[in-house]
Amino acid sequence: MRRAIQIARRGVGTTHPNPRVGAVVLRGGRVMAEGFHARAGEAHAEVRALDLAGEAARGGTLVVTLEPCAHVGRTPPCTEAVLRAGIHRVVIGMRDPNPLVDGRGIRELEQAGLDVVVGVLEEECRELNPAYLKHLATGLPWVTLKAMLSLDGRLATESGESRGLGSDAEIRAAHRLRAGSDAVIAGIGTVIADDPRLTVRGVRGRRPLRVVLDSTLRIPEGARIWSTVAEAPLAIATVSRDETKARALEERGASVWTFEPGPGGRVPLRSLLERLALEGRISILVEGGSEVHTSFLREGLADQIAFGISPRIVGGTSAPILTGDLGRPKLADAIRIEGLTVRRLGPDVWLTGRIAADGGSRV
Repeated sequence: MRRAIQIARRGVGTTHPNPRVGAVVLRGGRVMAEGFHARAGEAHAEVRALDLAGEAARGGTLVVTLEPCAHVGRTPPCTEAVLRAGIHRVVIGMRDPNPLVDGRGIRELEQAGLDVVVGVLEEECRELNPAYLKHLATGLPWVTLKAMLSLDGRLATESGESRGLGSDAEIRAAHRLRAGSDAVIAGIGTVIADDPRLTVRGVRGRRPLRVVLDSTLRIPEGARIWSTVAEAPLAIATVSRDETKARALEERGASVWTFEPGPGGRVPLRSLLERLALEGRISILVEGGSEVHTSFLREGLADQIAFGISPRIVGGTSAPILTGDLGRPKLADAIRIEGLTVRRLGPDVWLTGRIAADGGSRV
């Protein structure tokens, strides 16, 4: 199962909207074949592994991270392939909560007389697909907050300079996060101050939708984000009712999403996430500044953090920090990060972790 989990990770950034799944075929204690789900519409992990194993699968064991499907989707039911291959035993990491599956695959295999074991390294298997599982449970996307900070917690200098704070290694890590996301969100303040393109460069993966939170439609005409609108989709989320401005932005290639005003007259983040989820975008990366990060954390809409720490002390009394008021005045109320991992990226330190259930939306 650990091997199946390992190879399932090869599907990071490519399987959307399907979950990442790995499978291994065993016979006589030896690995006959293995497979992973590469992209939607192509063979599922267990089918790839069984096809590679061929006759060597007959009488063997299939180890798979997620319950095989028993319904017709873009591909035929995986349970049919398992039975056709002559597998004797199936070891499943976790049940698939998708209503189209949710135990049907297990029942079909058991009714056919196969020995079925469920729940092996279940928590590790769940970790493969946090966005898939959260969306099924809540209807909302999985949200990761990404930031690059100085050692004293600054996002930029007092003059607003932030480009160059992260090393080349940190920048590659950020692009890998983008490549594995369905959408990247940034606030208009970040677009104006840093002039990012928010595209994926230097790594393999898909081109996520870029979403700019722009309540009053003040995105500059000369912003670099416009230069790549033909290669990566762009949506402007707003509460403005200025149809002339909206039409002009749409003529330049952007989609304009208009919402009823949320807290403080700004774009309502929950409504935005619901719209992204309806479009099948269930893994979201937030690259906004202090105001945007504060809003996601204050509203309990974030699930994970990915922070780079640069070994520099910036100082200054007005240099922007990661968050503002979160409405948690006591230390006991502080948002906790669980499962924190720390690694070196060039000269920087890279921190990742899950936001505890009482501070976010994690299921």
